[in-house]
Amino acid sequence: MEIKGQGFTLREWKESDVTALQRNANNPNISAFLLDRFPHPYTMDDAVWWVNLMLKQDPFLNFVIDVNSELAGGIGIELREDVYRKCALIGYWLGENYWGRGIMPEAVKLVVDYAFANFDIHRLHAGVFGNNPRSMRVLEKAGFVKEGVLKNAIVKNGIVLDEHVYGLNRD
Repeated sequence: MEIKGQGFTLREWKESDVTALQRNANNPNISAFLLDRFPHPYTMDDAVWWVNLMLKQDPFLNFVIDVNSELAGGIGIELREDVYRKCALIGYWLGENYWGRGIMPEAVKLVVDYAFANFDIHRLHAGVFGNNPRSMRVLEKAGFVKEGVLKNAIVKNGIVLDEHVYGLNRD
């Protein structure tokens, strides 16, 4: 599975991604804007565990962002259940060395197209920490609309933050 972007490829995970994953993910400037389930420090054991999990994914929900044949980040959707079964979450991160190149807005658009074409969902949803205006801009460039702000909804590294809620409907 590969989806070509401008200067990058979205592709499936490989065992050989472990080293680049650990190197790019082990950065406090990455983990500061992600859920606590994304560890910091990001150890080699964390990278091995994640890659092994991704090698077994079914259905295919999570892509490597590959730049010049090396993992630069990750992007994927999370299918939900119960009353949320028609609304998937989208999440992403990109190694700091790759910031500012316009990769992420295009990657988000490509994953949106993939998600709507391959899954019975009506909507994609993203929550962004209030201290992450770059991610808000990524979503806006990809067509998402800010639908609200949940005041004091997040605690990250001991700091209480607002959560900005973005959505994109199929129609």
